[in-house]
Amino acid sequence: MKQLLLVFVGGGFGSVLRFIIGKFLNNTENGIPYGTFVANILGSLLIGIILGIAAKNNTLTSNQTLFLATGFCGGFTTFSTFAYENHVMLKSGDFTSFAIYTIASFIIGFLAVFFGMYLVKS
Repeated sequence: MKQLLLVFVGGGFGSVLRFIIGKFLNNTENGIPYGTFVANILGSLLIGIILGIAAKNNTLTSNQTLFLATGFCGGFTTFSTFAYENHVMLKSGDFTSFAIYTIASFIIGFLAVFFGMYLVKS
């Protein structure tokens, strides 16, 4: 039960922060939803750092890792919104924004995870 509560609270914090970023950066007039993009890339970097720290020197407990990685990062990042935004771009015929957003999200997201883990190793 404690683990469920940790994920619940962490996810709540992450979701609220994503909502705030989206309110400031997402703009339906400019094609690419920068708020979702920023949240997903920052979340990828954070999970790389968090899991890198957890693996490197055991300074995070399993509960802390659960709260931060599964809860916060899980609530902060959003694949469902990413998928929906891609659907909207395709439906509206905005293939250029779709391609840029999708490719950049995957490539930069993966690189952010690896970079986060690299930062911890250094």
